[in-house]
Amino acid sequence: MNKLSSQQTEELIAVLKIRFEKNKNRHKDLDWTKVQARLEANAEKLWSLDEMEATGGEPDVVGFDNSTGEYIFYDCAVESPKGRRSICYDHEALEARKEHKPGNSAVNMATEMGIEILTEEQYRELQKLGSFDTKTSSWIKTPVDIRKLGGAVFCDRRYNTVFLYHNGAESYYAARGFRGSLKV
Repeated sequence: MNKLSSQQTEELIAVLKIRFEKNKNRHKDLDWTKVQARLEANAEKLWSLDEMEATGGEPDVVGFDNSTGEYIFYDCAVESPKGRRSICYDHEALEARKEHKPGNSAVNMATEMGIEILTEEQYRELQKLGSFDTKTSSWIKTPVDIRKLGGAVFCDRRYNTVFLYHNGAESYYAARGFRGSLKV
């Protein structure tokens, strides 16, 4: 199991607390002390949040799941996380590239980090909390039917509107990464 040291845990919780307090519009009616208690009780989730932070995601609480009692974190960096760009969609797409292969894929990275790629619905929820990806774009969870045909989907925000696009799953761009979610 991946686990942070006690010092890393303290540092991450301090960063998350500051972000939580600065962005109350993302989590109205939620209490930081309850979030912190939940974080401290879930060391493996802290490791995943630290990975989100280390790759530029700026994770923050965006909701609470009443059915499971879990807090929902999304990457809330203004642009697609810098440490997760220039990647294709999934491992199959990565393997299909014969030359100029990117270093990784969105699906592989998310799995390694212990997080989920945002769905279109989650991406649109995030955009209600601010303006994200106005200069970048983010891969989102691609429906199986589209992926079977070689495609993948991504979103961005332009002209104050959220757009959904398609591309070949093996494509990658310096301005396209992915955003993740994690329940704690």
